[in-house]
Amino acid sequence: MPSFDIVSEIETAEAENAVANVTREIGTRYDFKGSKSTIEMADGVITIFADDDMKLRQMHELLQGHMQKRGIEPGSLDYQKEEPAAGQSVRQRVLLKEGIGKDLAKDIVKKVKGEKFKVQVAIQGEELRVTGKKRDDLQAVIAFVKGLKLEQPLQYKNFRD
Repeated sequence: MPSFDIVSEIETAEAENAVANVTREIGTRYDFKGSKSTIEMADGVITIFADDDMKLRQMHELLQGHMQKRGIEPGSLDYQKEEPAAGQSVRQRVLLKEGIGKDLAKDIVKKVKGEKFKVQVAIQGEELRVTGKKRDDLQAVIAFVKGLKLEQPLQYKNFRD
């Protein structure tokens, strides 16, 4: 029986490369000369240290641009609350969203079943398995889920006949 998986994954090596590229660009840009702005990644959490809010916003743009070049969509970045650091500087953590949460998974299953596709959708941990008799039905489900305009980017993997 044909099936495929709906997942939300991030390649950590690509994310680390993007952070390294941002660090390199900060070191060469004129508007960051003399600032103590840094960006680090450890255990799937990116920490941004910036001198002020303006530099923090610039670092957000740099990070999103480099992540997109590496194939990681901006929806995968979960910006946490800004924290004041020493003096005027600011610190912010950015979490990388991986896996489909239970609420989102239930929502997707409900919407797919509401469209009366001839498929079964099962929640398996942090991914969804879609099974059907015809390949065309599965392709219709992929097109439908892509059209849902969800905040979190999804990938469609493991398509089997």
